[in-house]
Amino acid sequence: MPRRRTTSSSSSTGSTGSSPAPRNRTPQPVRVRRRSFGDFVKAFLAFVVLLVLVVGVPLALAMTAGWPLPNGAPGLDWLQREITVQTFLSILTVVVWFAWAQFTACVLVEVKAALSGVGVPGRVPGSGPSQLLARQLVAALLLVGATAASLTPGLSQLGQSMEGNQKPSVAAAQQTPGLFAQQQEQAASTANALAEQAGQAAARADSGSAAHGDTKYYRIQPPEGRHHDSLWEIADRHLGDGRRYKEIFELNKDRVQPDGSKLSEASLIRPGWIMEMPGDARGGELVELPDEAPNVSEQVQQQISDYAQTGDQAQGSGGAGAGSGGGAQGGGDAQVSLPEQRPVPAPAPVTPANPAPAPSTGQEHAATPAEAGHSFGLPEALLAAPLLAAGLLGALGRRRRQALWQSALGNVGGRRGMEPPTPTGDAQDAQDALLVGADPEGVRLLDRSLRGLAAALAAESRPLPVVYAAWMSSNGDLHLQLAQPAGKPPTPWQLGQDQTFWMLARADAEGYEDADTAAPYPGLVSLGTMDDSRLLLNLEAVPGLVSLSGTEADRAAVFASVAAELATNGWSDRMTITLVGFGDDLTPLAPNRIRHLDGFEDLFETMSAETRQRRGALGAAGHDSVLTGRTGPAQHTRWAPHLVLLAAQPSDEDALRLAELAADASRLGIGYLVGTEGTELPGAAWEMEITGEGRLLAPLLGLELEAQLLPAAQQRAVVELFSDADPGRGPGGPANTPPFLVDISEQGRPAVYARLVGSYEIIGLDAPDGDRSAQLHEALALLLLHREGVHPRVLASALWPRGVTEDVRDALLERLRVWLGTDPDGTPRLGTDATGRLTLAKSVVSDLDVLRSLYYEATQGRGVDSRQVRGRLLTDALVLVRGPLLADRPEGRYRWLTHEIIDAQLPLLVADTGLALSEFHLERNRAEKAIEALNAALRTAPADERLWHELLRATHATEDTGRLRTLAADLIGRSGARGLPPRTEALLDELLPTWRDGVAAAG
Repeated sequence: MPRRRTTSSSSSTGSTGSSPAPRNRTPQPVRVRRRSFGDFVKAFLAFVVLLVLVVGVPLALAMTAGWPLPNGAPGLDWLQREITVQTFLSILTVVVWFAWAQFTACVLVEVKAALSGVGVPGRVPGSGPSQLLARQLVAALLLVGATAASLTPGLSQLGQSMEGNQKPSVAAAQQTPGLFAQQQEQAASTANALAEQAGQAAARADSGSAAHGDTKYYRIQPPEGRHHDSLWEIADRHLGDGRRYKEIFELNKDRVQPDGSKLSEASLIRPGWIMEMPGDARGGELVELPDEAPNVSEQVQQQISDYAQTGDQAQGSGGAGAGSGGGAQGGGDAQVSLPEQRPVPAPAPVTPANPAPAPSTGQEHAATPAEAGHSFGLPEALLAAPLLAAGLLGALGRRRRQALWQSALGNVGGRRGMEPPTPTGDAQDAQDALLVGADPEGVRLLDRSLRGLAAALAAESRPLPVVYAAWMSSNGDLHLQLAQPAGKPPTPWQLGQDQTFWMLARADAEGYEDADTAAPYPGLVSLGTMDDSRLLLNLEAVPGLVSLSGTEADRAAVFASVAAELATNGWSDRMTITLVGFGDDLTPLAPNRIRHLDGFEDLFETMSAETRQRRGALGAAGHDSVLTGRTGPAQHTRWAPHLVLLAAQPSDEDALRLAELAADASRLGIGYLVGTEGTELPGAAWEMEITGEGRLLAPLLGLELEAQLLPAAQQRAVVELFSDADPGRGPGGPANTPPFLVDISEQGRPAVYARLVGSYEIIGLDAPDGDRSAQLHEALALLLLHREGVHPRVLASALWPRGVTEDVRDALLERLRVWLGTDPDGTPRLGTDATGRLTLAKSVVSDLDVLRSLYYEATQGRGVDSRQVRGRLLTDALVLVRGPLLADRPEGRYRWLTHEIIDAQLPLLVADTGLALSEFHLERNRAEKAIEALNAALRTAPADERLWHELLRATHATEDTGRLRTLAADLIGRSGARGLPPRTEALLDELLPTWRDGVAAAG
């Protein structure tokens, strides 16, 4: 039997440097690989070339052309000298001196990096091929030294660009043992490829063993700091190429390890495991067989001996048989990285308001595409993305509210008023899909859970752990996957399936209150679903680049989804998202977050500067990473993440430059997602692929997800929604016309009248059955607030936020039709338009419809030409205001109002009505009537600064200084510690110059 050796946990290092890999804790006898005669020849030639270039060139120049530096300051007469051949020779000499200086700097940088073991050397500006030549010569010279095994990738790899120096970045991708699990379906689909790899690995192993006459083993060591061992890094150190990790995997797949578990995934290795190595493995500390190495403990000797026997048996059983048997036995470990504390998934409801992370529901197989115009066809991509939809919906609501205030206060865009444009076509379908698919409660719980965790850790003076991913199960449980064990989590968090999982049950998450702390993991973004769990990858924690391959259209759909969710998510405070090569029209989603760059050179210049700035800022603040700066008293806005999405594949040289930037990016809060066209990306830490069927694959990570996408059609529709809501769109904006105008004459008396402004009352209908009354009232309120029509799925999602089956939804609609009845001509009062959306007949009216119509007629209709009519209409409108919208709505219902902007529209409408009526009275010097109208409007819109300003002017018109002084004091008291707004102060200075004296006396 061949003699066996065990490879320890780290490569040899120089006396002055330290390897980034974990070091062996137990000193062992070391056998250093012998250098060949060719190694010495190459090293000698490299030494000669370096000597000539570094020493010979300057000596030759000094002897022939002289010293390049002048002896004194040049005079102005040299500008008038004749240009001769000697002038050109002098210029050429200076250029050669500069070239020599640059090459010498490259040599010094490479020597320093090699001796210190820092991994990727610093770049000398403008060096290019000079630095690559210096790197090759230094590597060849050091190859014969004692430290050469860990300092160079070997002469066989010299000349392959700069890829060898990016191995530390690639290896860093494997720093988490068991990051993701591979599903059994993936194993079946890749069985043929693995079998072929196994054959190749076996051939290499047999040839290697024959050549060296022994078998080598490697024992996985515990992590040091944030560094975890990985098969890629082991292959990189001991086989010269990280891509040969598959050979190690095939030699050890499904063999029983000392702890009783088995290696089933290339990314899932644990400390204490033993790896049989290919026969040509070299480097590191080689330990003789346990019986020949007394320094090895008896326990380790026995483990290696037992493991060696399993290897002999596996090899003797035949390749195919062993492979199949091992696969069956290892099936139990296939989901080791998925959260285990989750229930058996229940059948999904047909019409979910907040769909489970699974990307489809029971009815969606029958839905036609939105472009086909089918009544129930909504964009599936938005329906299946609850967190993305919630973020977009929330951002859209904020944008529309901002537009309302700006248009009301500044007549922005050539319009003023309360009516945002009504979307149509694809934009309307996209809005409905957002309303159906959004899960704002899930976003709220995720945000509170993460901030609560950060606050609890800060209270215990504990740092934030590095989180690579989060899994959200369909029942609302949250699982964080850590880069390394971080001890016991704070209550109510619990340990998950192992030390690298922290779990929070939904019931515990609901107990969290809003925490005044920075968002700890703003870089989390949804990638897709696996089983009943949704994966959120923390892009800013990835130790290097993340590559995404696939067709251009498929990649663009993933990039757009990632960019849109990052720009609008509810679990971050602020961030910068840099887009290169795509998404020129995504800016309207978040103008303060998204920025576009033209190409790689602009990106490299920008990110190089930011990387230096962040590294210096961290050092100055005394933090080892941005996570340290996000907790406790050291919170700074500078620690906001910067995420770069590069859709177009960079060249190999550009990819290497980018990999150098990304080598330290995770510590600095910078993440990179880079698109490729199917080829390997140099320096990629994690590699993913998007298929034409919408599957997101990452075999090394064990990922096979139903990808979250935002295709081009839905992207355009979403951007259209935001663009239409932009308050600065220009004078071509829509007029302030309500979506539904009521006949306000005596002949226009409605058949059904609902009071929504104040207490909810319905006139003209019998009270429905008591058990269903609340539900029918809520459905009618939703339809009354959307006279343009409501999609049936939107109505169902509003009434049943957790989802409902189709038969229950249809039963409700039928009851609603029966309750509303028909008009005298037999027309149902609840109908359906051409797109399949539910609409109300004109005979069903709300007081909000009447209020809008009265204001419109007074300011843009009959009241424009008749002052008397205008005054009567405005007075009638203000009388309708009885309080806030749906003032007595029952708790737990009408949650869909959080998606609406009626809470901003109604106060503005009331304020505009009060201002118009005040102006009407002041024209006739009826100051008391104006004050009465303004006070009525202030009861509904107390925060409207315009109403207070007009009230000050009306009070001043009474010429009662004491009354004006009392009003000013009331305003000052309402302003609190913030003080009065500048415009209010200026108005008081004009109307009551002595108001500041009263403030000083009161103070």
